[in-house]
Amino acid sequence: MTLNGFVQIGLYFVVLLALVKPLGWYMARVYEGQACGLDRVVGPLERLMYRLCRVRPTEEMDWKSYAVAMLLFNAMGLVALYTLQRLQAFLPLNPAGLGAVTTDLAFNTAASFSTNTNWQAYGGETTLGYLTQMLGLTVQNFVSAATGMAILVALIRGLARRSAATIGNFWTDLVRSTLYILLPLAMLLALLLVSQGVVQTLGPYQSTTLLQPASYAKPVTDASGQPVLDERGQPKTEPATAAEQVLAVGPAASQIAIKQLGTNGGGFFNVNSAHPFENATPWSNFLEVLAILLIPAALCYTFGKMVGDARQGWAVLAAMTILLICFVPLGLWAEQNGNPAFTAMGVDQHPSGDQAGGNMEGKETRFGIANSVLWAAATTAASNGSVNSMHDSYTPLGGLVPLFLMQFGEVVFGGVGSGLYGMIVFAIIAVFVAGLMVGRTPEYLGKKIEPYEMKMASLLILIMPMIVLGLTALAVSTKAGMSSVLNPGVHGFSEILYAYTSQGNNNGSAFAGLNVNTPFYNLTGGVEMLIARFWLAIPTLALAGSLARKKSTPVGPGTLPTHTPLFVIVLIGVVIMVGALTFLPALALGPIVEHLLM
Repeated sequence: MTLNGFVQIGLYFVVLLALVKPLGWYMARVYEGQACGLDRVVGPLERLMYRLCRVRPTEEMDWKSYAVAMLLFNAMGLVALYTLQRLQAFLPLNPAGLGAVTTDLAFNTAASFSTNTNWQAYGGETTLGYLTQMLGLTVQNFVSAATGMAILVALIRGLARRSAATIGNFWTDLVRSTLYILLPLAMLLALLLVSQGVVQTLGPYQSTTLLQPASYAKPVTDASGQPVLDERGQPKTEPATAAEQVLAVGPAASQIAIKQLGTNGGGFFNVNSAHPFENATPWSNFLEVLAILLIPAALCYTFGKMVGDARQGWAVLAAMTILLICFVPLGLWAEQNGNPAFTAMGVDQHPSGDQAGGNMEGKETRFGIANSVLWAAATTAASNGSVNSMHDSYTPLGGLVPLFLMQFGEVVFGGVGSGLYGMIVFAIIAVFVAGLMVGRTPEYLGKKIEPYEMKMASLLILIMPMIVLGLTALAVSTKAGMSSVLNPGVHGFSEILYAYTSQGNNNGSAFAGLNVNTPFYNLTGGVEMLIARFWLAIPTLALAGSLARKKSTPVGPGTLPTHTPLFVIVLIGVVIMVGALTFLPALALGPIVEHLLM
């Protein structure tokens, strides 16, 4: 591990934590309806939207009405995105003339982007036209992120209010999250990314002459375009030479900005932020990886301000930060030590002799190991899923880091909104466990945690592992699941486990080597993403409604303070314990045994 790598990672965390308080303060004012500096600019547009949609912004909802509004809005988004993909061939702004997306892939993509997962079983530049990318994917990047933030704010109100029947207005929270927070930040980041060379154009794909023509084997097809087979039944090829290359371009910067800020992660191009048109320089790399955790981290301070005790937000932020900081060095150590199999073959992976080398497979040389590992950890700790390196090329222990961070439940920062409401649920479980130890009714922020709250919390921590492990077992035990595995053995199992872990936690990143663009994986993955998003959102809103109705309990001698270092340690322990007890057996069958075999 190099000093330079530690300095870069340390600088990242310093800048991230320095931005938490100002942005968190601003977002608290937005959600509390106070002046925030953009009222004169954005206010008229906000009021116009309410009039057009006939929304009464001051009319509050109980948790059931809030949940119904949230589900209806997201269902309409899913249907609209599915329809847009199926009709793509007939729509404008499609300079490459791309056809309609297949039924199963269109469903998977619609489910993916409407749930803030942004899992991509396709290549963006070869599958989707400009209109589909902008009107379909980018719009969903905004509103799916705003949905998670709205659910979080409803839960915060449930904790802050006393004997209340309502938790806010979904439409108001959705609109304000979009107009006052996501849109201004995305516009600023998009401009900064364009300054670094990230493309933003509606022009057609560009052709360029290669400096050195490349020879390749060209598939032979018949008059109908079907492949011609040779005497062995294999596709026939013929020698060919390529003198030109078509460069895919498009309105990428605008989508990249919100994909990072909204912890969406879906790239404009197939290789995501490893593509130079999405992530051109070390500065653009720093800005993008900073944007991944910016809003989730700042929302911790927003939480503290809205419940009237900023220390509560700092405690949760401390737990998240410590967990992430503990895993980044493990990934860095695994990747900079290199591949043990190469060491056994006598291959020198550290030619300079100062540990500057290591496992560079699947990584961009312009970013190196330190920035690749930091991104891999940040994108899987958050519910983001964008990549600037290929996780499948990591060493077994290096690949275990992003996999296990997802299996914590995407609460180590997590998605915008969803990560923090997941961590608050873990905090409720932590005070319940502590209450059992001392024989007192557990309390959190003055609210007694009773059987109903624990039932909702139990659903929130059990649903995800059930669907992830259940679908992994289904895939490895059926022909449809195993037919897509290109790497046999334990690594193939890791790829399947990673795929369902990613979709079951609304992350979206993937190990390569698994063909997921099949009806089996598209349909099972699409259903899993919908369950992972909405079957967790509804219990969260039910929890918010229950807490809002409770009276405040005075602090007593047996009350566990939830802003102290002791509580931070308890909270970290609960997160690790739940994740390890749930997934350690599966990890032992995948990356752990793969490391031992090497």
